Amino acid sequence: MDQQLIETVTRLVMEKLKDAENGQSNPVTESKPKQEKRNYGSVKVWDHVGEERAPKSFVSQTASISEQSVRQSKPEDTKGKNPGVDKPRNKEQLAELMKQTPARIGIGRAGLRPKTDAWLSFRFDHAAAVDAVYGTVSEDILKRLNLFSVVTRVNNKQEYILRPDLGRRLGDEAKKTLKERCKHKPKVQIVVSDGLSSQAVEANVEDTYLALKQSLTALGIEMGTPFFVERGRVAVMDDIGEVLEPEVVVLLIGERPGLVSAESLSAYLCYKPRHGTVEADRMVISNIHAGGIPPVEAGAYLGNVVQKILRYEASGVSLVRKEQ
Repeated sequence: MDQQLIETVTRLVMEKLKDAENGQSNPVTESKPKQEKRNYGSVKVWDHVGEERAPKSFVSQTASISEQSVRQSKPEDTKGKNPGVDKPRNKEQLAELMKQTPARIGIGRAGLRPKTDAWLSFRFDHAAAVDAVYGTVSEDILKRLNLFSVVTRVNNKQEYILRPDLGRRLGDEAKKTLKERCKHKPKVQIVVSDGLSSQAVEANVEDTYLALKQSLTALGIEMGTPFFVERGRVAVMDDIGEVLEPEVVVLLIGERPGLVSAESLSAYLCYKPRHGTVEADRMVISNIHAGGIPPVEAGAYLGNVVQKILRYEASGVSLVRKEQ
């Protein structure tokens, strides 16, 4: 995405979040005030407060940017898509249901088998999911983001799938590299990992990462030296915490691919992750991709979450309890 557009959207999302925070009231003593609509020009941002029904995802659109230069932030339009069922009892209702979800409903069958189009579509999406798991992240994107690489204790992709525990631990050489090249005890440590989808990193991590960096810079939050972990699992952030001792770790990692999207990215956050950290202490913003939460808005929002974690010195369930 264009750098100027990333900066614009990030700034507007941060303004929106700041307005929401300043406009919060005590729900016990007074009712929630009606928020004034603000005009953000040609860029629309996710309004998750002040509305009875919030949109399901962020929306980022700029009139001056062509569709080819900006990834679409909503699923492919299924309007006019014909149900595969030959004689549905209620054709209009089935068509309406199919527009509401990318799931495989109303595809019909030929005897006991799925129809050819549905079967080929399934095979195509399954192949894309397999490619996402077994693929690798290109060196080009790592160079653009200035990320050096370290490897977990996993030797290959097959072992990565069979031994999740090895993906949660850094190798000895990786730990040595981090000690030599990374800032020690930073406020925030950003880490990128391929996880179970290299395609998620290829498609979404650049916009997410740049927006997150801009958000943290605007908030005056110090960042450590970012890097890439090959064949990592979520809990590798515990090993990273032991080596670098950051206050917050943000891990951008590829999600397990499905038959709807093979390029969905997740952002895991944890306050002072160390060996023994339980899953309840982690928090995640998932479904970051073109058909879910657009990467730029997700990155901008992550900065706000990091600020909250630092303020309360907690994450996950502990953060929720302290906020109450």
